[in-house]
Order: sequence, then structure tokens, then C-alpha cells
Amino acid sequence: MTTPRLRRPGRTGRVLLAVALALGLSLAGIGLYEYVATELGGPTLVIYTYPSLLGGVDCGGTTAFDTAFNGFASAHHVRIVVDCPTGTLVSTLQEEEDSPAADVVIGLDEITASEAAAMDLLTPYAPPALANVSPTLIDELSPTDAAVPYEYGYLAVDYSSDFANSTDGAVARATFPEFANTSDGWAAQLLTENPTLDITGQEFLAWEIEYYATVLHANWTTFWTAVHGALPPPAVSWGVAFSEFDTTPGQGQMVVSYSTDPAYAKFYNDSGGFNATVSWWNGTAYGWKTVYGIGIVRGTHHLGLAEQFENWWLGGEVQSLLPTTEWEYPANATVGVPADYYDASIDPASIVALNDRISPAQLAADMPGWTETWQEIFSG
Repeated sequence: MTTPRLRRPGRTGRVLLAVALALGLSLAGIGLYEYVATELGGPTLVIYTYPSLLGGVDCGGTTAFDTAFNGFASAHHVRIVVDCPTGTLVSTLQEEEDSPAADVVIGLDEITASEAAAMDLLTPYAPPALANVSPTLIDELSPTDAAVPYEYGYLAVDYSSDFANSTDGAVARATFPEFANTSDGWAAQLLTENPTLDITGQEFLAWEIEYYATVLHANWTTFWTAVHGALPPPAVSWGVAFSEFDTTPGQGQMVVSYSTDPAYAKFYNDSGGFNATVSWWNGTAYGWKTVYGIGIVRGTHHLGLAEQFENWWLGGEVQSLLPTTEWEYPANATVGVPADYYDASIDPASIVALNDRISPAQLAADMPGWTETWQEIFSG
């Protein structure tokens, strides 16, 4: 197996970036913050995000990370502080609602963007670069521009070559009822993430629910009721689930992950061991689109600068970094992706997005009840 990429809004880590004139300076550690802030003049833009942004580990440490943030800081002669809070992005913004410490937040998704907007934690803004982003993508994240898309992709079920052979290739066009099959052992091979703990788990839950409700016109709980006795224990995170994928012969031969995983493997010369699929029915591929956005924190002391940064994040210099660091499609339609995306990944244009069957606001409102029902099923 290839070394898994890091994913999604995380928990810990901090890196400080400071730029005076055109000179870039990178510092790590909370203890250095006061020194940087007092010794260098000019405004400071504080950004909250997740540790794996742009391929980072513990919030930074990659060339792409420095390019994106130092590029803006150099162009605007400002300091940037990038902070990966210990809580979730939404919970951190909520805790600081009365006295916000951040100006910008990067990494709100199609569920959490609406949660933050409903709590009035964001200042809507439509940057000029949004002209290069599909209106559909905008509506799937936040129709009010509380957050604007910078990348997107699809969830998928990765499956090993051995499992594909054992199913005579049927897994490549599997339906959700087939994933729930216990008599043929499919369910026992499917690694999932706990939706009460992990955003990938929440997105997979939404995918399954909309598939059952709008494609099969059936009760979504039948899937979980069927599999909960055979399914491996849901993982606490995507990283844990992926680390268990295809590592023991005959076990964990499928995992809920992302449609660009095969492209990632091919890019790093590790293709052939697995592939990915979405959910099929009557010859049509249905999937769940993951959309990630950037927003301006309500109460920012640097509104104009935050607006300029949001526009920068949707521009070509940053967007061109995403395909091989985030391993998602850039929201800016003028920016391309490597050939490996076309050679190894599912064509996103071939997938019917189930996101379009529920509004982001309704999705955020329904998720707590869905996860509670899921928990009741798994608790017996």
C-alpha cells in the first residue's frame, strides 16, 4: 500500500509565517508569537485551518504551504499567522464568537460551512475570483457565500485488487445493498469512519442516506441495521481506517476514502494494488461530492485584507498547488490537474452528485439526528 495522505480538518499544531518587505521568515511554536508580533510592524492576518493543508504535517512544513502564504504576505507586506486549533474549526470559532482571534478560516466543508453560517460566525463575501468557480459548486457549499469553494472531490470506496478478483470485478460497479451483503462477506471487509468523531464518517453517512432516500426510495437505516454486526468497528478517523486497509490478507479489503486515491498512488509510482468506486444503480454512478471552502470570520479587524486573501486563495497561484497536495480538484475551473487524475481516477463528470438533492442548510440541520440514530443502531 502507498503511504496514505493526510486529510481534513484536524486538531493540533501551529506555525507562524512572517514577511517583512519581500523577505520570508518561518517560525514554529506558540512561544515565538509575541516576539514576531512585537518586533515587526504592519497588520497581522490570523488564519485558522487544518494541519494537513497543502500536504502539511502538524500545520505547515511544505514548500506549497510556504508558497501560498508567503506569496500573499510578500505581495501585501503583511504578517500571516496560521493556526490549527486543538478543537474543530467550527467549535473554535464558536468559543471565540464574542472576541474572535482569527480573520479567515480555511477548511469548512459542505456540512460545517452551513453550521458556521447558522451560528452567524462568518461574514459573507463573493470575491472577484469566484467568477471562475462553477455556480453549482458554490450552491453545494454555501449559496449565501458565507464560505466559498476552493476545492472539491468525491468520496469513494477503495477496494483491493484481490477483493476485485474475488468478486469477478463486481465491486467496481457496486450498489449500497451489495456493500451491506453479509452472506458473501462484503460487509465484513468494509472499513468505515465513525460519523460522531470524523468528518469523512459524516460525509459517508450523508452519502448512504441520500442514496437510500432518493435512489432506492427506501429507509436508510436498513443498511446500517444489516451491516452493524458484521462491519469492522468504525474507525475514529479516516487516517486510522486507511492504515488498516488491505494490510492483513482477507481482512479490510475495502475502505471509505476518496476518488482521487488511485491518482495519488499512480503519481507516486504505487498504482495497481487498489482501485476505487462510488455507488451504482441501474447503470448510473451516484456519489457524494466533498466541497471545501474558505470564509471570513465575523468580527475580523482586517476585513479588507481578509477579502483580498480570500480572493488570493481562489487565484491560480494557490489553486495550482492543490491537485498534488490536497489531492482534490481545484475550484477554479481555469486550473488543470495532472494526467494521473485522468488516467487513474473516476471522472467526476460521470458521477451524479447526491449533494444536489439536499441543501447545505438542511444537511447541517439533519446531521445531528442522523448521527444519533446511527449511534443507537451501533449501540444495539
